[in-house]
Amino acid sequence: MDFEKELKARSEAIDDIIESFLADEDDHQKTVIEAMNYSIRGGGKRIRPMLMQETYRLFGGTSVAVEYFMAAIEMIHTYSLVHDDLPCMDDDEFRRGRKTTHAVYGEAIATLAGDALLNYAAETALGAFDTDIEKERVGKAVRIMFNKSGIYGMIGGQTADVEAEGKAPEEVNEDLLMYIHENKTAALIEASMMVGGVLGGCDNVQLNTLEKIARNVGIAFQIQDDILDVTGTFEELGKPIGSDERNGKVTYVSLHGLDKAKQEVEALSKEAIMLLHTLEGDNPFLEELLLSMINRRK
Repeated sequence: MDFEKELKARSEAIDDIIESFLADEDDHQKTVIEAMNYSIRGGGKRIRPMLMQETYRLFGGTSVAVEYFMAAIEMIHTYSLVHDDLPCMDDDEFRRGRKTTHAVYGEAIATLAGDALLNYAAETALGAFDTDIEKERVGKAVRIMFNKSGIYGMIGGQTADVEAEGKAPEEVNEDLLMYIHENKTAALIEASMMVGGVLGGCDNVQLNTLEKIARNVGIAFQIQDDILDVTGTFEELGKPIGSDERNGKVTYVSLHGLDKAKQEVEALSKEAIMLLHTLEGDNPFLEELLLSMINRRK
């Protein structure tokens, strides 16, 4: 299997799926819909919907119902980025080489676009009730997706991250740092794999295993990000390196050193793949996808 070729093909196919769920840009709310669609069309590898789709396939899923959730998880991820970029948060003018939503449409419309994407994600996911899949699976998947993206997941992690920026470095211990990683970064990865499993008919034991796999991958993904901020290059990352240190941000690397951080990434990735092999079914692409997320160079 040529993984990079497969990754590109599947990303393009997912782009088409997401595009089919976008709202039409008309009537008096046209501007906010334009901003929503501009944000969604900002690129990226569509990792979260891809994880969902591949986990769904691991459990033998074939219904189009998963596509509603694939579009919804990307809407949730995108709204979080739109809000992250706002002047009151990170105040970023560029993302993935183009202007951020607030830089194009203004802060007010960008805020509304983020709100609208979250709401539209719910509308989109609920549309799966009209497909041929079991309604109980759809309901369970909806609960997981919005729990993992809410105050007990992504939003909770982002809140802790914002508050940590105002603390002295000695106040940010490993427990707090892991809470931020597990929620801000890992929660949507957990949601992606868990929703794919639920829609595919996994049982509760398998669902717990999927959650553990995704949590390991999410934490390793974030630690690898910290490592790349020290060891990467501008050409690889597309952004200046060393920003964590310049901004006084506490990371796994600053707490434990580069060698320990690399060891932790390796341990988390090995455990994730070991757990994946305990599940029924076989999906070599999913395994390669998980490893590529953990071991990326950009």
